[in-house]
This record gives sequence, C-alpha cells and structure tokens, in this order.
Amino acid sequence: MRSSAVEPTLLANQEGGVLTLVLNRPDRRNAIDPELRDALARALDDAATDAAVRGVVVTGAGGAFCAGGDLARFDELHDARVYRHVSHRLTELVESIERLEKPVVAAIDGVVTGAGLALALACDWRVGSPSARILFREGRVGLVPTHGGLTRLVKLVGLARAKEVLLGGDDLDAVAACAAGLLSELTDGDEDLQAAARARVTKMLARAPLSFAAAKRLLQVAADVDQRSGILAESLAQTALLQTEDHREGLAAARDRHDPTFKGA
Repeated sequence: MRSSAVEPTLLANQEGGVLTLVLNRPDRRNAIDPELRDALARALDDAATDAAVRGVVVTGAGGAFCAGGDLARFDELHDARVYRHVSHRLTELVESIERLEKPVVAAIDGVVTGAGLALALACDWRVGSPSARILFREGRVGLVPTHGGLTRLVKLVGLARAKEVLLGGDDLDAVAACAAGLLSELTDGDEDLQAAARARVTKMLARAPLSFAAAKRLLQVAADVDQRSGILAESLAQTALLQTEDHREGLAAARDRHDPTFKGA
C-alpha cells in the first residue's frame, strides 16, 4: 500500500489498483472549502489517466463523510458573480466523478449533506455504515440542493420518492437511506465500511475496463436523451468495443472456461 497526503485536506492510499481518497477536515465534518475542492479535483484528474489506478473509493475522516459547503464561507457568496464562479467549480468537481471512466464508490460514515451529498450521488455506488445519516437541510437556511444534488436525486429515486425525502423534513438514518435508494448497500458495522467499499470496487473491476467505461457513460446518456438516441449511442459504443482485444480475450475465456485477463485495449 502507498499512503500519502495529497494535500493537508486530502489523504490518499493506493492498494491493488484501488485509490482511496479521504476528505480530511474532521474538525469541520469534512466540509468542502476551496483547498479541499481543488485537491480532490486534481486527484480525480490524475486518477483518470493513471493506469495503476483502476478504481476509486471516496470517504471522509473522523466519523463523517462530508457536511457540504463550509458555512464559514457562505457570507462570501452573497455576491451573485462570486457565487456563480464558486458554484461552477464545485459543480465541475461533482461532474468529474461521472466522467471518470473507472468505478467510483462512496464509503459513507456519519453525516452527508449539501454539496457532499451531491458528490456522493454522482458516485457509481454508495456503501453506508450503520452510523450513516443523510440530511437535506438546505431549506433550513433558505436554499435548495445544487451542484446536481436535486436533479440527480430525482433521476436516482424518481419524483415521488424525491419529494418524500427532500420535502418531508426527516433526516434519514442508514436504514431509511438504503430503503429510499440513496445508499446502495449497508455494512454490519462501522469498522467494515472501508473493506466493503474496496470489495465493491473489486467486483466492478471484473468487467473489462473499456466495457465498464462505455456502460458508465451510456447510462448517463440514457438518463438525458430520448430512447432512439440512447439506442443509437449503444450501437456506436458496441461497434467500437467489438474491435477491442478485451472483447476477444473475453470470448476466449468464456469458451475455454478460464478467468479473462483484460488489458483495457
């Protein structure tokens, strides 16, 4: 395992092709300030082109995932121009998770809300510990979820369920969040969280890398376009994948009944 501090506010360790990024502002429940935002953006950008990184786990230090934007800085955002600039950069960070053509799993322990929830909803899978709590508290400070948080919520769980969790006023514990579809799975204990997140990434990595990347991007396309356009995108992607070495390796492995060795080519 290689461990390092990417930045004081972001820790990283890499093992077996899985990069774990730890939001490291525990005194602020890992609220996102510009330094953490930029450090995470750089780490995800590097992961996109690093062949040694096959999947990513994002988690938080100190018993919380992420309390959203740092409230200590909100007074700076009352200028509309400043808000648009800051908001755009944070939205780009969240979107970069969806663009990353590798598995990204959120390991959620404790509180997740605001921009932190938008970040988690952009991940491909969300593993929650028993202490995970999902909070929709923007309305209590006169705001609404942004950075795709509200839109992804509707696409993830549907309009009726989104109304229940966003407008109903209840904080969601781990069991309720899983029942609502906001968490993909729960661990038996808080100490199992990291192992469960890494295990999920490992399962995802059983798929050919180019196939996984295409499926991840196509799912995003399918959520945004009409059926005919989605089918066309599928066909174009399949045409390209049929020409890959990984496809031929997968066919050979299926015929000979052995595990394939994919190279991402």
